[in-house]
Amino acid sequence: MASPTNPPADKSPDPTIYCLINYEDTYVQPLLLTALSTHLPAHTYKLITTLSDLPTPSSPLLQFLQYESLSWDHLLAHPTTSLANAYIIRKALIRKHYLSTTVANWCVKYPESVLRRHVMPSVEFEVDYVEFLDDALVEAWELRESWGRNEVGGGEREREWWILKPGMSERGQGVRLFSSEEELVRIFEGWEPDSDEEDEEDARSDDDTNDKDYKSLSDGIITSQLRHFIAQPYIHPPLLLYPSTSPQQDLRKFHIRTYILASGALKIHIYRPMLALFAASPYTPPSTTTPPDLSAHLTNTCLQNSTTRAGSVSLFWDLPSTLPVQPPYTPSITANASWKDDIFSQIRSITSETFTAAARGMGTHFQPLPNAFEVFGLDFMVGVEADGSLRAWLLEVNAFPDFGQTGEGLRGVVGGLMGSVVGVAVGGFFGVGGEGGGDMVEVLDLDLGRR
Repeated sequence: MASPTNPPADKSPDPTIYCLINYEDTYVQPLLLTALSTHLPAHTYKLITTLSDLPTPSSPLLQFLQYESLSWDHLLAHPTTSLANAYIIRKALIRKHYLSTTVANWCVKYPESVLRRHVMPSVEFEVDYVEFLDDALVEAWELRESWGRNEVGGGEREREWWILKPGMSERGQGVRLFSSEEELVRIFEGWEPDSDEEDEEDARSDDDTNDKDYKSLSDGIITSQLRHFIAQPYIHPPLLLYPSTSPQQDLRKFHIRTYILASGALKIHIYRPMLALFAASPYTPPSTTTPPDLSAHLTNTCLQNSTTRAGSVSLFWDLPSTLPVQPPYTPSITANASWKDDIFSQIRSITSETFTAAARGMGTHFQPLPNAFEVFGLDFMVGVEADGSLRAWLLEVNAFPDFGQTGEGLRGVVGGLMGSVVGVAVGGFFGVGGEGGGDMVEVLDLDLGRR
């Protein structure tokens, strides 16, 4: 009679999943705990407060923490029993200048890629201080050619606008519009610290918190974040709609927030309940005011106060099927009542190709692990093409998205997302519970050869 084989060293005889759950967010934490109790049988898991509560190092462990709090050593040492809610390396997606490179490299290799038609090309540059801006733009041919066309162009209506994005800023900080070199210089001059502030900091040099690299600027940006920038052609005209609380003549710009679950190495699911986030003010073309009114152009609700944020977030699938009449400068829209399905189809293709490009083309900067998963927030803009068709444009990829901006009224959207994440990623890894991912749509299944 053959003797029984010993289990792999990393396998634990204890089937209990020990869950270390501390998202450090009062909006998300209770939703996570509810998702666990709903989608995992009660006898299969136990909550713990520290890794020292594990019976053995190889006991099944789920870490659902902020990125900085995760124990990467434990995750890497126990690939079959330890699961975490983030990948270690994913700069190819979440840093704007890295994402720009990811897309550009992929489109060179695959000229027919869907990303060529759904991600605006970027001009990348690095600058620390405004006096070095001219040197930083020496090879920014696209910008200089655009500025030249604006100087001899046919008026404000044909003027080409660009959007400036700091490569590592978050929550819409530092995003600006410009159409000339002079306007770009003024933006950077506005971020320069006053000499009096520098002298005052030097006088208090014993205080580490006043280190120049960590000094907040007037709009909340940290100086060290202002080194890497991208500039992209501004998407105009965008599709304009009415927010739920807006009068019928108050057309506004919006973007679509799509939550993505990346699990293992590598499956990608889209959470079908998407959000529409509206700008604080009615839309006007950038040339209408000098400088452009950012409240009409930036749709990040983090930039809005409690008054303007009210009603700024809606469910994408609740948006009207019949589109309102657009302003005169917008081509006549040819989309029919199924426009939301068409946009969702585009989002599925863009998402799949973006993660493929990062995984296959930027492996140094995106390294999915078999025993990890992560929720990303992808932002899309809907533009109106010259022929009247609607096109989804990928704006950015966010790690650890700010779920609280969804608001109390749509809390169920985030709760459903957490339930689907637990069902698909957690239940799937540990082999417990049902799938629980009815609202998850799989768009990619790559085998990266990592076990």
